[in-house]
Amino acid sequence: MARGIFNVLPFKKLPARITAEMIYNVVFWLNSFPSQNGILGTHSPRKIITGQDINYKAHCILEFSSYVQVHEEHSKNMDSRTTGAISLHPRGNSQGGHYFYSLTSRRRLNRNRWTLLPMPMEVIDRVHQMAGKGFM
Repeated sequence: MARGIFNVLPFKKLPARITAEMIYNVVFWLNSFPSQNGILGTHSPRKIITGQDINYKAHCILEFSSYVQVHEEHSKNMDSRTTGAISLHPRGNSQGGHYFYSLTSRRRLNRNRWTLLPMPMEVIDRVHQMAGKGFM
């Protein structure tokens, strides 16, 4: 029996935005490796089109749907300095930026700094709450 995506992820349902970003993640990685039937067997579609290769130390450090606290810009006041978020996919830039889904604003965030944390049950419950009654 084939394993479905929800046998791998800790979630039973996802908000529509996370589902769309999951597709972007798949396309990013498919374009990052050479195809056996490609134009140039040793170059990925990403390398052919953009001239950029994958930097494994920058792009391969987070799995899709990992829980993180992203670091926010802040001043010397009492505002929150981190926000809980779900990792989506690498930006593909040389700085190693990633996209995240904010658990508070429900928006896609672009950040270069974050702290990876274990997935607490409260985060799973929050994602299910944001997904509503329907699956995906």
